[in-house]
Amino acid sequence: MATGKRSKPTYINAIMGVALVLFLMGVLGWLVINGRALTRAFKEDLEVNVDFHDNVSDENVAKMRAILENQPFVRKTRIISKDEAAAMQSQVEGSNIVEFLGYNPLFTSISLKLREGYVNADSLKRIRQFIMQSNVVRDVTWPNMVVDQMHSNFRKIGIILGGITVILLIVVIFLIDNTVRLAMFSNRFIIKTMQMVGATQSFITRPFDLRALVNGLTSGVIAVLGLWLVMSFAKAQLPVLDLLNDAGLLTLLISGMILLGVIITMVSTHRSVVKYLKMHVDDLY
Repeated sequence: MATGKRSKPTYINAIMGVALVLFLMGVLGWLVINGRALTRAFKEDLEVNVDFHDNVSDENVAKMRAILENQPFVRKTRIISKDEAAAMQSQVEGSNIVEFLGYNPLFTSISLKLREGYVNADSLKRIRQFIMQSNVVRDVTWPNMVVDQMHSNFRKIGIILGGITVILLIVVIFLIDNTVRLAMFSNRFIIKTMQMVGATQSFITRPFDLRALVNGLTSGVIAVLGLWLVMSFAKAQLPVLDLLNDAGLLTLLISGMILLGVIITMVSTHRSVVKYLKMHVDDLY
């Protein structure tokens, strides 16, 4: 009985230890998800301008817009008239470009916002070739330098976060395994005693495996609650984070945290029990 009582605090320590490790992994996973959402937001906010020749009618512009809206690469379109373009230009430069020149040098255009997967140099070139087939289109432009820097920077960030995630996952598995094995160390005499009185291996391992299942679930739930508190605090400080929320990936992260905690806890517990069953009594001391 005394041994059983001493083991309870160890289980609590093991549960909290596993929960802490899962929590750290969850925070990193949430940062990766937000980074992914931020990348998508930046890419989908990029504007591609389709400029028309000066003599193109509003009807032809509208027809071109309808064609573009049916393309898989287009997320959103907006027609910018010559007057609107001049007003926008004047606002940026702080002077009236039409009054200065005596005429409006700008063109009617369609502003395109693309889907994330098409915002890269190769796709943009193919999109330009496709649109330039129309004889009403004068030019198709976008901020080349921004696209190149965006792709390069996001790629570097992705590699760095991916590397950190892999390293942390290995550390998580190692730490959880060690935590569980230390918890099982205090039960080694109980395990051996059950074997010595004739209990089979499956009979001995079953209650420990079930306990590991409960412990893993408990650790996972505690880690998820901790992550939820961090997310709530962060969103209260930066409301924009709520707009980047990806419910699907977040659900996958939470499920992964709980599942990882359960699997590693159960595997480590089972291995430890089998190890002590195979050990000689003298080696337990």
